[in-house]
Amino acid sequence: MSPEDNSVRTLSCPACGGTIAMRAAGYTVTLACEYCGTLIDATDPDARIITRYHETQASLAIPLGTRGTLRGVEWEAIGWLQRSDGWAIWEEYLLFNPYAGYRWLIAQNGQWTLGMMLTAAPQRDGSDMIVAGRRFSPFYSGNTARVTRVAGEFYWRVKVGEQVRASDYVRPGFMLSLEQDEQEKSWTIGEWLAPREIRAAFDVAPPPMWMPGMTPLAHQPSPYARRIKGWWPIAALSFLALLLLLTLFGRAMQPQTFAVTAVPDGPAVSQTFGPIVLPLGRQAMTVEATTPGVEQGWVDVDVAFVDRKTQDSYDAYALNEHYSGRDSDGYWSEGSRSQTLKVASLPAGTYDLVVDVQAHHWGGAVSSVWDQSTESEKSPVEVVLTVARGARFASNFWLAVLMILIPPLLMLLLHILFENARMAQKDGSPADADDWLQGMQSP
Repeated sequence: MSPEDNSVRTLSCPACGGTIAMRAAGYTVTLACEYCGTLIDATDPDARIITRYHETQASLAIPLGTRGTLRGVEWEAIGWLQRSDGWAIWEEYLLFNPYAGYRWLIAQNGQWTLGMMLTAAPQRDGSDMIVAGRRFSPFYSGNTARVTRVAGEFYWRVKVGEQVRASDYVRPGFMLSLEQDEQEKSWTIGEWLAPREIRAAFDVAPPPMWMPGMTPLAHQPSPYARRIKGWWPIAALSFLALLLLLTLFGRAMQPQTFAVTAVPDGPAVSQTFGPIVLPLGRQAMTVEATTPGVEQGWVDVDVAFVDRKTQDSYDAYALNEHYSGRDSDGYWSEGSRSQTLKVASLPAGTYDLVVDVQAHHWGGAVSSVWDQSTESEKSPVEVVLTVARGARFASNFWLAVLMILIPPLLMLLLHILFENARMAQKDGSPADADDWLQGMQSP
């Protein structure tokens, strides 16, 4: 549309004398004076006044006369009205292009919808409606929409107080609306506009991001559904990468075996083994401490990697124990004769392995290995230590997995809350456990 378009005409307001631009001359039936708010019959040669009233000053998000491009077409906002059904209030902007005709731009709760009137009624399938192969489910039925404020020009005789019966059918991302009065009925299909699209067209402020407690539009698609779909491939790749790292860097390599013995309830035994050479810095170490002969007792095992150069010490502790016996329920046993110790990170260097071992036996039990006769008759307990480079920290792996899953799980929770809030508005139907899944489907 060029500014010199021949469809633009001017006339003087019979109430205040202001010059009014009529942009859709030949189509416009009712025109509201932008200066005093008087409604004028644009079809009357003398511009007859229909009604005169003083509108409260309103700050329109899109001032009348503003032009913007939507879906490749330049539109001009020529009319504005406000409607209410007793529960919600929304605004409707009438857009005009001399070649493409009219469109409606509906604003509610900061969200925008582009509406187009249908030239043919949709097909009915049970309680649903079908338009161009898309199925719409009933959402609102039999509401009364009333015009509360009006400004600009329109293609019918609009006035404050005008009422229509409205029914709406929803498919996430789209709304099919039926409006009817005593004279006619009309169908309009509306498509939800992404914030960036409406902002690029008319430079309106983007709506706030939906959060729990806010009321979405009946046809507003969940802002979290697409994010969930986009995140799952990332989570899967991250999980595979973690498995690869665990396999490559969690293996135990170059094992060395040492042994030390201790007498149950005897003095602690300390012994030093080495050298253990670590050519690379920040390596994890695994120590497998096994006491195959322990029975009816326990063994305390303290190990320390001591750097020969700096005397820095990196310590770990294991408790090996094993008990068994018989009671009225039969044979029982508990404890473990083997423990795995892990040291997360050792600097490069040459180390000694310092081992302190003390064995104990349970005095109230009788064992073929450790009996209760004399201290000298108690068999020594051998502690076998297998030291290897590398370690698998399963807790760290699962913590990383949890960190990967937190974003999609949080978005899934927000998506469910969003769909429950959306479906809670449905006429005569509370949120259904299956309904929110529709939001996960593409429009």
